[in-house]
Amino acid sequence: MKQRYDLAVVGAGSAGSSAAISAARLGAQTLLLDRLPFLGGTSTAVLDTFYAFYTPGERARRVVGGIGWEVVERLEAEGMAFERPNTYGAGTGVTYDPEVLKVVWERLAEDAKVDVLLHTWATGVELREGRLVAIRTWNKGGESFIQADAFIDASGDADLCAMAGVGYEDAKSTPNLQSLSTIFRVANVDVEKAARMPKTELWAMMRSAAESGEYRLPRLEGSWHRTPHPGVVTVHMTRIPNVDATDPEQLTRAEIEGRRQVREYHRFLRDKAPGFERSVLVATSPAIGVRESRRVIGDYRLTRDDVLGSRRFDDEIALCGAPIEDHAAGPDTRWTYVPESGVYGIPYRCLLPEGVEGLLVAGRCFSATHDAHASARSMATCMAMGQAAGTAAAMSVASRTAPRSVGVTTLRDCLLENRALLDPIDAVSASS
Repeated sequence: MKQRYDLAVVGAGSAGSSAAISAARLGAQTLLLDRLPFLGGTSTAVLDTFYAFYTPGERARRVVGGIGWEVVERLEAEGMAFERPNTYGAGTGVTYDPEVLKVVWERLAEDAKVDVLLHTWATGVELREGRLVAIRTWNKGGESFIQADAFIDASGDADLCAMAGVGYEDAKSTPNLQSLSTIFRVANVDVEKAARMPKTELWAMMRSAAESGEYRLPRLEGSWHRTPHPGVVTVHMTRIPNVDATDPEQLTRAEIEGRRQVREYHRFLRDKAPGFERSVLVATSPAIGVRESRRVIGDYRLTRDDVLGSRRFDDEIALCGAPIEDHAAGPDTRWTYVPESGVYGIPYRCLLPEGVEGLLVAGRCFSATHDAHASARSMATCMAMGQAAGTAAAMSVASRTAPRSVGVTTLRDCLLENRALLDPIDAVSASS
């Protein structure tokens, strides 16, 4: 593994993998590193459904293309993805097999000639005259220093930004930070029988079970959905609130509590829910799902008014129409929809952390308020942000300028040339 690159990307989730692939395709020598043993982050370690490719509403429109849509096309070509409606009306989702997705991400990275380094943590940064020039990493091989002309923080928790002194909001400044969830998979389910029970009846049954004292169910809604495999469903019901995911002690307790809740929710389903009588718990997510931790302060902060006002920007590099989905503490989830199935833009400035040159951010730690983040944190949007960050980084390296100096018109033109969407299109599935 080399010690110098054009671009180093920290975090190989939906945003980071998209960023590295897009930059490498444009000719940048790119390193992608992650602490997990596989690519994909939340898309492979926690969830199995992409949201935010489509807007909600009767007339669905697709707002994300590019590398994200290429991932969907590859999954559907394998017969390991399908589209389905969201339980809460939040737009069509694309459900997939996470094990297949791991390999899809790897093949895309390999084909683009991205250098990948797994089981690796970024532990420090080196700044010179306000510019990030190197990061310190650690893995089983020991400590190393990686130099690069540009860096992308796609860590989810804004680790690079925090170490570089960039301002951010976190659990200390945001008392209503979103809850964490452990996702689980159940086999031997009679899916057709289970599907005949309306979700409102299931939720009423959960509330009654919790009130009886027989079951400890902190969240009194939630959902299950089918997967590409017969008799196997994914269940999304747990809720672990009031956790600072950057505090290792709190995160450890949350992981343990999440698995306790999984067993309790599965016990409830097996005992009470039609179709689950003979079900078996076969997997829990390898890592707990973190919705929100640090949110950097960038050159622009996306706001609730921007989201609900369907605001468009001259420097927008991605689109989103997803609702504000707030998993706060308590038994229910709060949903606020963009009026009239509207679409808003995400400005390039949201990817530029204040006060540090040579650094971009992409994914759920981008620059946004709590409410705006609750809309734009979905994986399809993160892939769009990642492709934009990777494209901008490659352009900055090629022109020997800072990412902040990249021409927005040229950046947007390059994104469009590579199938990104900067205006909505009528929805057509990848398999059509």
